Amino acid sequence: MNASRSDTKADAQPPARPHGDVRTITLVGLAHGSSHFCHLLLPPLFPFFIRDFGLSYAELGLAVTLFFAISGIGQALSGFLVDRVGARPILFAALGSFIAAALAAASAQGYGGLLFAAALAGLGNAPFHPVDFTILNKRVSQARLGHAFSVHGISGNLGWAAAPVFLLGLTELTGSWRWAQVGAASVVAAVTLLLWWQREAIDDSLGAWSHEKAAAKPGAAPLKQEHPLAFLKLPSVWLCFSFFFFSTCALSAIQSFASPALHQMTALPLSTTSLVVTGFMLCGAAGMLIGGFLVARAERLEKTIAICLVVSAALLLLASTGAVPGMAALAVVAVAGLGVGLAGPSRDMLIKRAAPPGATGRVYGTVYSGLDLGFALAAPAFGWLMDHHLNGAVFQGAALALLAGVASAAAVGLRIAPRRAASGVAA
Repeated sequence: MNASRSDTKADAQPPARPHGDVRTITLVGLAHGSSHFCHLLLPPLFPFFIRDFGLSYAELGLAVTLFFAISGIGQALSGFLVDRVGARPILFAALGSFIAAALAAASAQGYGGLLFAAALAGLGNAPFHPVDFTILNKRVSQARLGHAFSVHGISGNLGWAAAPVFLLGLTELTGSWRWAQVGAASVVAAVTLLLWWQREAIDDSLGAWSHEKAAAKPGAAPLKQEHPLAFLKLPSVWLCFSFFFFSTCALSAIQSFASPALHQMTALPLSTTSLVVTGFMLCGAAGMLIGGFLVARAERLEKTIAICLVVSAALLLLASTGAVPGMAALAVVAVAGLGVGLAGPSRDMLIKRAAPPGATGRVYGTVYSGLDLGFALAAPAFGWLMDHHLNGAVFQGAALALLAGVASAAAVGLRIAPRRAASGVAA
């Protein structure tokens, strides 16, 4: 990151105004929702690919693995690029990659074309978290940063919820999944044009990190320059990585297998049990909204995370027993999403505090690659449980993954406690 550029412009900027914060938060949220929308560019249309190309679910599952493998590796690397050249140009490049992915899928003539589309989508997804959090941390005032993280998380959940409805609805309307992909490309193109029109509000070169602002004051000590990879030596970074890995394993279980597992356990039709994922995501979005207020008041972020995730894990364990009948079981699993959502803004703020000065983009890139790894590895493991008719174990495994995430978050809190005490910042 070019500290001198940021310092100079930070001095020239007036204090952030509320409407400026709102505009930045809204635009970044819209971009983040687009990235989650493109997570599901292919999966809702798998039955049509099987019909038209004669593929199996295992082959199509490899396309998902390819997406998250490229995204995970690219996410860790893109944090360095964001710190060096800035977040905004990388954001526009990522959106362009999503448009190319949708058009590649629309013109695919077989398995190779779908793999190419998945690779382009993974490349587009790679830089989003380093980009988003760099812009939010540099452009949004401290008082509204918790709310910014909350909106960021909500927008991702809404993107996940919108993709299947949009793609399947447009396929039914036009009679072709190819037009659905063209429609997806058009949606991302519209978002890109809006962001370009409002590009000043997401220009991270016009903002500065809090440590840069402090260094710009007269008489302030110069920033210590460290090796770009020095942050990798910090245990807190890898503990944050493990937290994302475990929490994403739980999310992967719910997204992919909660519906068929409940179908087997309750004998409800799949058309009904599929609502559990929508319910989980909507409860998660509501939790994130509330969590944005909690993060500004919590003394210890890791405690907030622990309480929320332990309650969610308990609800999933209850569902796994089969003691809750019918629709009540769906409700129990869906409400577990509330606790996961509540913990989201505290999680993002905890990572911010664990990041050393000047390396926030790299830290977010490395930490969020744990999300991609969790998605890539959890699906086969939970799929194996489903193949062996261990339906309750899907929810038990998700609960255990959440509890492992609690342990990781607690360890991060212990690691950053001395730094918090030295700086006088309440966590």
